[in-house]
Amino acid sequence: MTNRPIILGIVGDSAAGKTTLTKGIAKILGEEKVTVICTDDYHRYDRTQRAKLGISALHPDCNYLDIIQQHLGLLRTGQAILKPIYNHETGKFDPPEYIKPRQFIIVEGLLGYSTRAMRDSYDVKVYLAPPEPLRILWKIKRDTRKRGYTEAEVLEQLRQREKDSEAFIRPQRQWADLVVSFYPLDPEKLEELLLNVRLILRPTIPHPDFTHLLIPGKSHLNEAIRLELDRDMGKPVDVLEIDCQATAEQVRELERVLCKEIPYLGQFCSLEGNQDIGAVMGTTGETLSSYPLALTQLLVTYHILKAAGVSEKDLSPTGKL
Repeated sequence: MTNRPIILGIVGDSAAGKTTLTKGIAKILGEEKVTVICTDDYHRYDRTQRAKLGISALHPDCNYLDIIQQHLGLLRTGQAILKPIYNHETGKFDPPEYIKPRQFIIVEGLLGYSTRAMRDSYDVKVYLAPPEPLRILWKIKRDTRKRGYTEAEVLEQLRQREKDSEAFIRPQRQWADLVVSFYPLDPEKLEELLLNVRLILRPTIPHPDFTHLLIPGKSHLNEAIRLELDRDMGKPVDVLEIDCQATAEQVRELERVLCKEIPYLGQFCSLEGNQDIGAVMGTTGETLSSYPLALTQLLVTYHILKAAGVSEKDLSPTGKL
């Protein structure tokens, strides 16, 4: 295994699902082995200052991108950082935190791929791109329940931020190795908790070979799990789609491909009743299991472990890293 930390980037607009994906991946890797960094902590101005200046948190000028870049470089070489902390509940800054890098580092936020040096710091880059109506719904729910906003305030914030989203957030999609888009089976039913996923697999990193499983017209997976060639931002890509209605048998086929190369992942297969991945919280507090989310978390973790050089010989008798 490599001796330096492995860094995963997860970038997307506000309320795109970055934290949900991050938490699942950290549980698979082992939370004691993961350092999570949120780039929101590097805002230049607090909430009151942003309002006075008329600048959004999505604008590069509202963030210390140079410090993010510097800290990524330090973390990549195993050095500690003094990380600022932005408190989303108060809109102010808390005292900074001394952070030592662990074996794996997940960096999630709005502007993580903004500079060449930042992009070069990651071993795997993910971009989250849910349909805008779904992201808006997620943002309204999160900001009204957890951050003290009214629905009208959230909608006004979205309106004011749209220009910066278009100019600075969405263009970062082009730098991702994987583009992840969760979407409802019925576009009119945004409240559905179990979603399909569309995974754009760019040739910037080697992906698992699913082609033998998904031959058009010859596979029992094609109705619920599909692999096809497409173009994204003008470039050829593979696209893997997994429906929320996929059966246990169909999901198991994909999991076998991932676990064949990295047996460590086998203990986290969604079909073994593992509660650590694919978990979606229901409206009444119950936990639902989403195969598309679980497989997305497994696939991203597969890439992290491949980047780390993990193989069966690197595992202890208990299957741990």
